[in-house]
Order: sequence, then C-alpha cells, then structure tokens
Amino acid sequence: MLQALRKAIAETFYKDMGIKDSEVFVSDGAQGDICRLQLLFGSNMSIAVQDPTFPAYVDSSVIIGQTGDVKKESGSYQKIEYMACGPHNSFFPDLSKTGRTDIIFFCSPNNPTGHAASFEQLEQLVQFAQENGSIIVYDSAYAVYIKDGRPRSIYEVPGARKVAIEVSSFSKIAGFTGVRLGWTVVPQELLYSNGFPVIKDYNRVVCTCFNGASRISQAGGLACLSSQGFKNAEILLETFKSVGLRAYGGENAPYLWVHFPGSNSWDVFNEILENTHIITVPGSGFGPAGKEFIRVTAFGHRENILEASKRLRSFLS
Repeated sequence: MLQALRKAIAETFYKDMGIKDSEVFVSDGAQGDICRLQLLFGSNMSIAVQDPTFPAYVDSSVIIGQTGDVKKESGSYQKIEYMACGPHNSFFPDLSKTGRTDIIFFCSPNNPTGHAASFEQLEQLVQFAQENGSIIVYDSAYAVYIKDGRPRSIYEVPGARKVAIEVSSFSKIAGFTGVRLGWTVVPQELLYSNGFPVIKDYNRVVCTCFNGASRISQAGGLACLSSQGFKNAEILLETFKSVGLRAYGGENAPYLWVHFPGSNSWDVFNEILENTHIITVPGSGFGPAGKEFIRVTAFGHRENILEASKRLRSFLS
C-alpha cells in the first residue's frame, strides 16, 4: 500500500515535474516532517522565515538550538532572518535585502496571510537559493486551494529540484488533521556542498525516528486524492468586506488575514470572542508583522460558517 500511495502522490501532485515515487516520503503530516528536517539540519544551520510565519518553523529552530535569545521588544529571535511579507510588498520578501542563510522556510499559500506566490516570485526565490547555496523548505500544505494558475509546487520552477525540499499534508486536502497523513519530497539532485545526496541522510533520519503512517491513514489517502471542493472562504471574505475591513488571502488559501489598523491583535481576538463566541487567531502569534492582524479559517461546516458570518456582521458593523 505504501508504494501505491507514494506513486499516487507523485502522479497526482507532481505530474510532468520529474518527481519519482522513490523521492516521496509518506509521513504523519507536514509538522512532524518539519521537525525531522530540523533534526537532519542540526543546530549549526542558519534559517530565514517569512514574517509573519507559521510558528513551527521558528519553534523547531529554537528547540534544535539554531537561534539566539528572544528580543523582548519585538518577540523575534536572534540569529533568525525575518523576511518581511506584508501589503507593502505584496506579501513577498525583498530578497535584495535578505541576508544569506543555510535554510529558507517558505510557505505558499502562506499561513497566515493566505498569499500564494506567483511563478515569477518563486523563480526569484529559487535563483536566490542557487546563488547563496541555500536549501528551501517549501511548505505546500494549502496548494490545492490555488485556482488562478499560480504554482502549486516549487518544482514547477526550473532548477528547484537542486535547491528545494517540499513538505505537504492531507490535513487541508481532506480534513485529515486528526488522522495524520502527509509527505515530503526530497529530490535526488539536491546535494550538500560536498556532493553527497541529501535524500540519503533524510532516509536515515526517517527510518530511525518514524515507524510509518498507519495503513488506515494510507488507505484514506489513496481514496481521497481525487476529491476537491472549497467554498467557505468566499463567504468570509465578503463578510469582512461588507463591514469595511481589508482581508487578504481566502482566494488561493483557506485562511484570511484580516487587518485592524492601529489595533493589537490580542485585543481584537478578545473582543470578537467575548461578543460573538467566535475563535480567531491573534496575528502576533505568527511574528512581529502580525500585530494588527487576526487569522480567520474557512475550515468548518457550511452552516457554522454562515452563522459566524451573521455574528461578525452584527458585531463589526
């Protein structure tokens, strides 16, 4: 069954990209793979992350010993290169101002902003990694939501197989959050500076630290690969637009990044929770750039999304 799933993943998500089933590592989800990759990299690696960013990239770096002390005034960590991604730069970092690091964590569509990088942007990122001898860890967990032709995989960009590892998950494709199933792609062309294939080391890490996804999860993954259908985000986008708030994302991702100018994200979170009984996520939890934002998810049953929309309109109007 494992071999069938690896082949199905390669053929479904990486058709015509040259990805072999032998380069696909089935796992218990992207977050676990991020930690296993950190174990592979070790404590001496320098990293860069988008700001705002999914906390696991930063937290796993802290745990493995790659960072310095936290800066109390901003909440950021020393020794991490924070790549600012906001409305001012179309949520893509200015790579000309980004310092060289060994590892670049990049999520597209981004959690929490919902921005999906264009082909031209990813082309810049791949070229930047090539020039600096960096490895991109590309998180494509939300790629199935992309519907406007933007790349769903980093491997759509020529040259990416030599500089990028891609992690992904069934959690967002088919609601597998509790079932736990994902994968990581490590191309054979990805080499260390001494010419040794990264895939050989990652295979050793996986075989040592992970006993494999359950057969039940694997069977579910095989069954759901052809299933799609995502609509709730449109309802929420219209909700925030109707009350005069700017919401980013929601078109190529299940998340909305809602701006409350001049506000503290924790204060906004508390006010919405107390007045509507709706749980959002304070943007500050994703990095310094999230101070004035909250993240809203489109995951949920349609009737719950409609009820949430009704409550938000009433409170925010």
